[in-house]
Amino acid sequence: MVTFEEIDSYLEKGIALLDAAEQPQELYNPIRYILSIGGKRIRPKLCLLTYSLFKDTIDDAAIYPALGLEIFHEFTLIHDDIMDKSDMRRGMPTVHKKWNDNIAILSGDVMSILAYKYMAKAPVDKLPEILKLFTTTAIQICEGQQYDMNFETAPIVTIDEYMEMIGLKTAVLLACSAKMGAIAAGASTRYAEALYSFGYNLGIAFQITDDYLDTFGDPAIFGKKIGGDIVNNKKSWLNVECTRIANGEDAQNWKSICSMGADEAQAKIAAAKELYIKLGIKEKAEKEIEKYYSKALSELETLPISEEQLEQLHSYARKITFRDK
Repeated sequence: MVTFEEIDSYLEKGIALLDAAEQPQELYNPIRYILSIGGKRIRPKLCLLTYSLFKDTIDDAAIYPALGLEIFHEFTLIHDDIMDKSDMRRGMPTVHKKWNDNIAILSGDVMSILAYKYMAKAPVDKLPEILKLFTTTAIQICEGQQYDMNFETAPIVTIDEYMEMIGLKTAVLLACSAKMGAIAAGASTRYAEALYSFGYNLGIAFQITDDYLDTFGDPAIFGKKIGGDIVNNKKSWLNVECTRIANGEDAQNWKSICSMGADEAQAKIAAAKELYIKLGIKEKAEKEIEKYYSKALSELETLPISEEQLEQLHSYARKITFRDK
């Protein structure tokens, strides 16, 4: 059985050997920078992990698509940071802050193309299916990002609308990663779809955890300022749920909190956290995370894998769901 350590080694070696051109430096240095400042690499790891369920060793059939997934994900982060006007990513300056918006946009564009370059190195007999999956996913992520942007000016966002948005923006790429590894390994459609559902539900849990940590995480560990979602009135899971359940005096209080400006950031964060705790939203978020985590694990029950492999998938799921950053 392939170990997590071996998967990490394959990925780090692959990323170190990415054949990004040297010139012009202004185009390629930001790519090397965003890939070098860490990250969880959860998408390519999942691709290699699901591939290893059906193969005894990791080879180029999975490594190249996995690298393509990571490059594409990092591209979305560059553009997301521009749209969100974020200053920090993983405790380091974002690409558009370190260089400028135009360079960040163009470097991100190149990364999206490089992702397809690596996808195209998938096994020839699996290439049409892999490219179809990846292209569909890439479009869905853009749709999710647009919904997220629409929410910025929407007076009310329902939980159903929020769940659809994070399903597109976040969950489909994890689902794609899980299914892609299975496809590259020659798994049956049934097993590939089960792994897609596993990745999708895990992605939902992952995103709600991200929303939760933005409010209740430790800034020294999380890698960016806590409370950014609150300050910006971002329609996070906590924000949407608070709007849904607050009534009477709590609803008026919530309206007042949302009207506070950036010059009152710390007071706004403290007031929102207090209301979230009072209304039980903190605990509700924790239960929602647990629900989708359990739903993800239930998708693994039909897979023809060993107990050791099942535990490996469970371990992966725990690490990305019950995390502190």
